[in-house]
Amino acid sequence: MKHTIKRIVLDAAQKAYENGALLSDQVPEMEIEEPRHQSHGDFSTNFAMISAAIQKMPPRKIAESLISSIETLAETSGEIGSLIEKVEIAGPGFINFFLSNKAWYPVLDRILEQDKRYGASDMGKNEKVQVEFVSANPTGPLHVGHGRGAAVGDSVGNILSFAGFDVQKEFYINDSGRQIRTLGTSVWIRLLQKAGKEIKFPEDCYQGDYIMDLASEIHEKEGDRFFQKDEDEAIAHCAKFAAKKILKGIKEDLSDFGVTFDQWFSEQSLYDAGRVQKAIDDFKSKDLIYEKDGALWFRSQDFGDEKNRVVVRNNGLTTYFASDIAYHMEKYERGFDRVIDVWGADHHGYIKRIDASVVASGRKSEHFEVILVQLVNLLRRGKPFQMSKRAGDFVTLKNIVDEVGKDAARFMFLSRSYDSGLDFDLELAKQKNSNNPVYYVQYVHARITGILLKAKQENIIQDIDFNKGKNLYLLNAAEETNLIKILDAFKENVEKSAQTLHPHVIFTYLMSLASAFHSYYNKHKVITDDKELTLARLSLVLGVKKVIRNALTLLGVTAPERM
Repeated sequence: MKHTIKRIVLDAAQKAYENGALLSDQVPEMEIEEPRHQSHGDFSTNFAMISAAIQKMPPRKIAESLISSIETLAETSGEIGSLIEKVEIAGPGFINFFLSNKAWYPVLDRILEQDKRYGASDMGKNEKVQVEFVSANPTGPLHVGHGRGAAVGDSVGNILSFAGFDVQKEFYINDSGRQIRTLGTSVWIRLLQKAGKEIKFPEDCYQGDYIMDLASEIHEKEGDRFFQKDEDEAIAHCAKFAAKKILKGIKEDLSDFGVTFDQWFSEQSLYDAGRVQKAIDDFKSKDLIYEKDGALWFRSQDFGDEKNRVVVRNNGLTTYFASDIAYHMEKYERGFDRVIDVWGADHHGYIKRIDASVVASGRKSEHFEVILVQLVNLLRRGKPFQMSKRAGDFVTLKNIVDEVGKDAARFMFLSRSYDSGLDFDLELAKQKNSNNPVYYVQYVHARITGILLKAKQENIIQDIDFNKGKNLYLLNAAEETNLIKILDAFKENVEKSAQTLHPHVIFTYLMSLASAFHSYYNKHKVITDDKELTLARLSLVLGVKKVIRNALTLLGVTAPERM
């Protein structure tokens, strides 16, 4: 509806110019907003005030000219006349629009017609975007922090795709370097301990019980002969076995969490293909990498970083930054116009150096974005809580999903902006009442399914998913108009979420829609003795059901038929 009002304003401005009421046909970028107070109408525009300098006229005079043109258009256009009830000037020159009830009825027809595509947008114009998220080292199970990052990254990808972008989701497997060797060492020492050797377990090794489980698996497969291996060979074998096993577990945990990837990209493959060395050589040829104290340094300070960064240590070993440079260069070579990385908040200091390498490789800084996901505080009944754990120092994502379920976990992870800390109350997430946000929203979908099923059983409708709005002119209650207004705003919220990369925008929208439905349902019966009114209200609640489903789908949450 905002687009419709904007079109009417533009047409009226053009007509006012042609009639000599305005001095210029130039139109600045105006705002069409919903006033805070209902008494100020359905929409308001600042057109008159921002046009004052161009038109060389007082804003109120511009507003008067515009309203006169709108009234003329309403007389000649049945569409505009049926949409607008009245237009008023407010304050220094705001123009307020009051719409008729019938202006909102086409929204329901669009929802029923477009179904799963309602709310979709072509805003992205098929721009190729890669969203890389989770990307946990395969050195241990996913923890609750990874869970929030997974929910955010997956939802951002879904929302961008729905908004018209060509999206690929990717997991970067850090399967090379020191951490993988530490993993192998950890398992090897546990193996030696199982064999009765008294060895103190190093503090810098991985501490979780899962390391002991991996050692037991290797011993079961290889037997005592494994202890005859050369230590380096044994550690390498342990590292390879453990990383593969852990990665399999990571994939299973993410699948259970509703997250799938288009691509799993191996860090080791960059070395195997010579891409890391190629990136270093390329930067050296451009004098972007120089030698100092036996090490190679990237001139990241020239691109806004606080200092230059080592890419090859003086012992000849490359740093993680070196492979990250190569990895991001490879992303753009695959044809992505825009790269979005989802990282934990502790990686904040890493952004500028990666951004510097992207710019140094010939890309613009705006083609690279980082979403920093803040920490999750686990609570139980409002109090800090530490779940029993076998992973070392953290609660696993699997623990959370097993206790509260995928839907509740995802919805709670997305209930606040990712750049704010999140309190996650496990008991709240399991409640079957309106205090639990996911239950509050999903129950709307299930309740409407029940209403439609009853209508079919009573032969009021032939099909639960009937696709034509009936008798919509009978929807005159204030709560009905309010519901349709919220349904109309879905596409705008999708685009806002895509622009800001904030999936909690959809969460907030869902809570508003659910609240409006509950208020409506508590005041009005859907199935009444008046069949014509019943059909109109069934069309309304069916529209609500479809939008609830579409919005939940963007967040990776199911829309249950019954609860």
